Amino acid sequence: MTAPTLPDLYEWLERSRRDGQVHYDERQQSWAVLGHPEAAAVLTDPATFSSDLGDLLPRQEDMELFQRGNFVRMDPPQHDRLRRLVSQAFTPKVVAGLAPRIEEVTSELLDAQAGERRFDLIDDLAYPLPVIVIAELLGIPASDRPVFRRWADGLFERSNAGPDESLIRMMDDDALAAVAPVMHEMNAYLLAHIRARRASPADDLTSRLVMADGDGERLTDEEIVGFVGLLLLAGHITTTATLGNTVLCFEAHPDAAAEVRADPALLPAAIEEVLRLRTPFPRLARRATTAATIGEAAIPAGAVVVAWLAAANRDERIFAEPDRFDVHRSPNPHLTFGHGIHFCVGAPLARLEAKIAMGMLLDRYRDVTVDADAPIAFRNPWVMISPTRLPLAVNAA
Repeated sequence: MTAPTLPDLYEWLERSRRDGQVHYDERQQSWAVLGHPEAAAVLTDPATFSSDLGDLLPRQEDMELFQRGNFVRMDPPQHDRLRRLVSQAFTPKVVAGLAPRIEEVTSELLDAQAGERRFDLIDDLAYPLPVIVIAELLGIPASDRPVFRRWADGLFERSNAGPDESLIRMMDDDALAAVAPVMHEMNAYLLAHIRARRASPADDLTSRLVMADGDGERLTDEEIVGFVGLLLLAGHITTTATLGNTVLCFEAHPDAAAEVRADPALLPAAIEEVLRLRTPFPRLARRATTAATIGEAAIPAGAVVVAWLAAANRDERIFAEPDRFDVHRSPNPHLTFGHGIHFCVGAPLARLEAKIAMGMLLDRYRDVTVDADAPIAFRNPWVMISPTRLPLAVNAA
């Protein structure tokens, strides 16, 4: 069986859109929400469309431990309590203060390639940069990043995901058994780190989470596991994807790349357009708590509802010429980082890392092209839209 490609996914989504911006997909066993306003409506109504899919999952100890602090999968008021406590420790000021370190790490990683005409963007920059930054922020040894990459590969690679594989099937006993060893190893590692910080706090985010106090409430070690794990994985994998996807978009649109080189002030808008056009996480699942209406579709209580961000971000009702890469697109209200109460807490960090790293890459090299003599590798786009290997040919400025 051939691996699914990104064009396959987009072709399927647009073909699916012919059945309506919201419709029931028999093979996926869920309601597909493809339109932008419809997806936004789902994501901004947690009372009707719950993020808690726990009752669809088989019982598994390590998964349940991780979910205790995974507020992405929680509804209010539990979500609000955790997010409020986390926000005390993960503030905009903390993120902005990371800029010099992001520049320093990027410079060190690019210095290691000095004199090289070829290197792999993912292995040599796009993966290590955000992992080093987030690991240092959490007080976790960045030298363990090969372990973190193995965890990410184990959790985000689902070769069987596709048009014939429903989300329910992807969360069954067999699927859970496949990721259980990774979850067990990750939970044990993170729990040991958290307990060490509770015994001996340091100047890092994990220690601040341990000490965070909201109305007399503190996070338990077990609750912190899910958040730290989520931040470590999602906090690096989104930046890795965005950097790889930006280079691929520039490769496919050399005129746009030339514009950004000529006017670096365009880079943030270009990154937003990359996030829209190559949405790292293509879909978000919800569960209808009651009978509801989305657009003209009547959704029954208990139904699984899938907001296809990759389709919503190409809704021609919102984005003119949605398949075109336009670095001048404004406004650009993409849903890549979600919407509403679950808007990605790490979005400012991902944007900052992508802007700094791409800016320095373009500054260091007058030419950055995909190496035609080496193969590119991708994740399954039904799970995540991201290259995992991206060989480059470069010429120093």
